[in-house]
Amino acid sequence: MPNPPARSPYRPDLLAGKQFLVTGGGTGLGRALAGHLVAHGANVHLWGRREAVLAEAAEEAGSARPGSVHFQPVDVRQHDSVDAAMAAIWAEHGPLSGVVNNAAANFIAQSKDLSPRAFETVTGTVMNGSFHTTLAAGKRWIADGLPGSVVSTLTTWVWTGSAFVLPSAMAKAAVHSMTMSLAVEWARYGIRVNAVAPGPIPTEYAWAMLNPTDSSGIGATQVGQIPAGRAGTVEELANLTMFLLSDACGYLTGQTIAMDGGQMLAGPGTFAGLTALSETDWAEVKRSSMAVTAASKKQRSV
Repeated sequence: MPNPPARSPYRPDLLAGKQFLVTGGGTGLGRALAGHLVAHGANVHLWGRREAVLAEAAEEAGSARPGSVHFQPVDVRQHDSVDAAMAAIWAEHGPLSGVVNNAAANFIAQSKDLSPRAFETVTGTVMNGSFHTTLAAGKRWIADGLPGSVVSTLTTWVWTGSAFVLPSAMAKAAVHSMTMSLAVEWARYGIRVNAVAPGPIPTEYAWAMLNPTDSSGIGATQVGQIPAGRAGTVEELANLTMFLLSDACGYLTGQTIAMDGGQMLAGPGTFAGLTALSETDWAEVKRSSMAVTAASKKQRSV
């Protein structure tokens, strides 16, 4: 089934006068989202750990409107770094209108083989990073008497769990809980807290990490089992995210919205088919994942 046309359904000034922070903005979904936000009138701040990658992403996203995209190298796992970077945004550019918690880490592995360091890398980025960033923005909105919007990028695993990506499933479930909890606490301040839970959307790094081998004939992301007959697109995710960030839905808060072509409802779980892999297959998965990670680290050091 072909993907739908990429033309935006929104007016180009949908987000005019607003500025948003996108964590994990140097690559993948975050990088693509930044371009869509700029195309609809917003100014954007990108956070990530790789300065060179961020600079390239900012140049690409802001090419049509120079000066609309700014970036800061920030490790969202570190509270002090997050708070200092958020203070710099407020001081140099004024308050944010919204935050997109998009920074993530993930890989396929049997849970029995997980190391504490691997677990902490994923949960620190997803759970701790989302908390640090949300709190740093939220407390400033509250102090300034300003409204705000938080949108976190999750997955349908928050409802079902998911085998072989245990740290991610646990961390994203925690952010889902944060979304519901803060929606109640912060509604009186005019701060909305929502999340999106997309199904498989191809991006280079994520696809390499979550589809490391098809030697068994089992694709890790199981796109063939999606009732819609295809993966999602970045444009579709951007459209949903922009709707939640916009002024079009001021009464919507505390919700995680699934956008997966019916995958979760049809079952089985996203990676359930991997129970058929042999130990030899898993050794190949580990080798492939380590190669992708090494290439990413090399790029980070450039």
